[in-house]
Amino acid sequence: MKRLLMIIVSILAVSAGLYVSIDQLSKSQGITSDNTLNFYNWGDYLDPELITSFEEETGYRVSYETFDSNEAMYTKIEQGGTAYDLAVPSEYMIQRMIKEKMVIKLDHNKIKGLENINDLFLNQSFDPKNTYSIPYFWGTLGIIYNDKFIDEEEIKHWDDLWSPTLKNDVMLIDGAREVMGLSLNSLGYSLNTKDKKELKAAAEKLRTLTPNVKAIVADEIKMYMIQEESSVAVTFSGEAAEMLDQNENLHYVIPEEGSNLWFDNFIIPKTAKNKEAAYAFINFMLEPENAAQNAEYIGYSTPNEAAKKQLPLEITEDEQFYPSNQTLENLEVYDDLGKESIGVYNDLFLEFKMHRK
Repeated sequence: MKRLLMIIVSILAVSAGLYVSIDQLSKSQGITSDNTLNFYNWGDYLDPELITSFEEETGYRVSYETFDSNEAMYTKIEQGGTAYDLAVPSEYMIQRMIKEKMVIKLDHNKIKGLENINDLFLNQSFDPKNTYSIPYFWGTLGIIYNDKFIDEEEIKHWDDLWSPTLKNDVMLIDGAREVMGLSLNSLGYSLNTKDKKELKAAAEKLRTLTPNVKAIVADEIKMYMIQEESSVAVTFSGEAAEMLDQNENLHYVIPEEGSNLWFDNFIIPKTAKNKEAAYAFINFMLEPENAAQNAEYIGYSTPNEAAKKQLPLEITEDEQFYPSNQTLENLEVYDDLGKESIGVYNDLFLEFKMHRK
């Protein structure tokens, strides 16, 4: 018993020593909770040069981590293993995190530059008065096609994806809301429907798309479309912008019957330890020159009107990525549907993926 006790004491002593050593090493490198911003963002969603500029301008250090889905981000923040100071969820997830009290109310007195944001992107239903979030990027879901293989007139609607000429040639984004959504849109239903008959009809129609589906993937869509391994894909507008930049034969279309209008916003998690650093970074990114640099680097649409004026006209006048108000009126923002309904969407999408096999 004494020997066991000595072993436990030894282990605790070694652990304490390691903790002190790591803590001292971090401090010797200038890394402390007081001067570090723990930032959690989507992959490839920030110009690295802006991190360097922010660090030089403010004296804060940035610890930067990325995620590949709203659900992965939510789970990690909920578990609380890392106290992130700043994160960038999408609208429906922001709505859920507000309901579950996972984010703090913002002190607008500490935010500078909010007047640069276009009113169209403020006061959205998922966060009235932007009490909890500040716009970062926005965009749409649509269809990208290669004009070497498909004529412009052949791709204008979601239903065009079901064309027999596209057998084993359609790439789909790996997302339940997106794929179920395009089928719902094609039937004239809301992207936020909870009606089981409508969801069943959308799922049944999706099964008939199976012969045309080449793959259901995420970031790989960019490579496949740029290298012309597929002639058509469903993807997000910012991803499409990058593809168009690297292949002049590619074009992006927002189906006339409607699609998803999404928003990614800054939030400060309730567990944040360095709120001042979070406010500093939000203010930094609200500066027009920084927002413009980021938008040109990433390819997504900026909600920052002052930044938009600094971008080349060939970007801001391109209605593929800055659609007209008339087009925007046909788009729908995802709502948080609750765990039960989201579970239905996920289950139907999984059945569709398994049906393909």
